[in-house]
Amino acid sequence: MNRRTLLTSFAATLTLPRDLLAAETGVIKMRDLYNKDMSFSDIALANKAGKITVSGFMAPPLKAESDFFVLTKQPMAVCPFCEPGTTWPRDILAIYTRRVVDQIPFNVPILVTGLLELGDYTDPDLGFYSRVRISGATYARA
Repeated sequence: MNRRTLLTSFAATLTLPRDLLAAETGVIKMRDLYNKDMSFSDIALANKAGKITVSGFMAPPLKAESDFFVLTKQPMAVCPFCEPGTTWPRDILAIYTRRVVDQIPFNVPILVTGLLELGDYTDPDLGFYSRVRISGATYARA
């Protein structure tokens, strides 16, 4: 491969739609699940009930011995749901795991894989409301 071919390939990658780039890497970012008007994106709708992988950070847990945690776009040192006056994160995703959650430090990036669920849902045990969730999830350090 010569330099011209390499540069042409790189330039072509920059012009690919975000949808195709997400498909290429296999990892979806939380921002890719919504349109600017907060409706579900084409990526979200195309992957509804399908297996996806999303990157982010594990927020401090809501309770011990849980099969639930919140994935955030940016690291959060304190539980955003426990501390009064803490700003609610804009980009969060409810994660329901297959087993009890082993806490990963808040500043370590993780990858979560599971089934994408769309639509309003209120967890009957926690009262946590979500529009987007991943169920049957597994997770690991990125």
